[in-house]
Amino acid sequence: MGWAEVFPRILGDGLDVEFRAYDGSRAGRAGADIGVELRSPLALSHLAASPDELGLVRAYVTGALEVHGDMHEALSRFPAIAISEVPARTKLDLIARLGAQRLWWPVGPPPEEYRPRGGLRHSKLRDSKSVSYHYDVSNRFYEWVLGPSMAYTCAVYPEAGSSLEEAQYTKHDLVARKLGLGEGMRLLDVGCGWGGMVMHAAEHYGVRALGVTLSLQQAQWAQKAIVDRGLADLAEVRHLDYRDVPESDFDAISSIGMTEHIGLGQLPAYFSSLREKLRPGGRLLNHSITRPDGTRGSKPGKFIGRYVFPDGELEGPGTLMSAMHDNGFEVRHTEDLREHYALTLRDWCANLEQHWDEAVDEVGPARARIWRLYMAGSRLGFELNNIQLHQMLGVRLDEGRSGMPLRPTW
Repeated sequence: MGWAEVFPRILGDGLDVEFRAYDGSRAGRAGADIGVELRSPLALSHLAASPDELGLVRAYVTGALEVHGDMHEALSRFPAIAISEVPARTKLDLIARLGAQRLWWPVGPPPEEYRPRGGLRHSKLRDSKSVSYHYDVSNRFYEWVLGPSMAYTCAVYPEAGSSLEEAQYTKHDLVARKLGLGEGMRLLDVGCGWGGMVMHAAEHYGVRALGVTLSLQQAQWAQKAIVDRGLADLAEVRHLDYRDVPESDFDAISSIGMTEHIGLGQLPAYFSSLREKLRPGGRLLNHSITRPDGTRGSKPGKFIGRYVFPDGELEGPGTLMSAMHDNGFEVRHTEDLREHYALTLRDWCANLEQHWDEAVDEVGPARARIWRLYMAGSRLGFELNNIQLHQMLGVRLDEGRSGMPLRPTW
């Protein structure tokens, strides 16, 4: 049996996928628009070393395994199957063959795989390193993927066919209106990225806005953009941990794509610290990826944890709402925007494919492959409701008064 024939034995017959292997074997539907190719024995060695999701990822990242055709479409055609569901006879055969392969071609993890060194989980030191791993890749690379807005969070699409730029503007404006921003107010944006929310608040609402990020490259890019847009008298981005912001008495705080990096154990301290930064009556808008419910573990899978968002954690919406309520906020409004994130990722994936050769030259083939796989997989996750995106609006009460309108004005 050739190596290509292993896939149908594990995944089942009838898949609209063609499988090819370096030994000349073929299986699946010949000529299918989606193809999977084992290009080298190294792919099998990675699977032998880690016979699960991680082995497949390592094989793909190194180029020993190739996916031909659209990655999102390819992932959508594969059934979700656990190792425990593989027939025992097939499993024993694979173990024997892969074991022999491992002896001939010993391999280690690719250098792009993140391994934490120094600092406890979610300490300032380790948070700085994990954020730098993901965000300090290349500003030019992110410009190609994210487009002119440089917004690396879920957009809000007025229509399914709206452009990415229109949708990111709509997202920032929705946050501003939920926060009730107005001229002369002070905004703190924690985990501000490349400063999109900071600049939107300053330019369109006359707000004095401060953003903080642990990514030095983001801070440098944002400060230049602020000056170039003539907003230096209102907007500022600092390379700083949110825990070290000395100012307080802000009118509003935006946390857009930040709690994914905080961790369950740190949520009480996180929301308590943000409450202390707000004036009485001030609002917090928390925008974050969530689990569909609270029954699933918060830790990511091996691929996301080691190649995309080290130390990232996703909580259920109920967990986040309780953490806000228990630490000084009254939650006044919440909504799930998961379909919007699927559309956002659709456009990011298209941008990456449009600039693929440039991206490979800029960050290397392994890093480009990581982004292609994670964005396509994330898009599918939002479509299938395996992950969600919630915005939650909270207020720090002023002697019981919320200052909120009787009905939403946004």
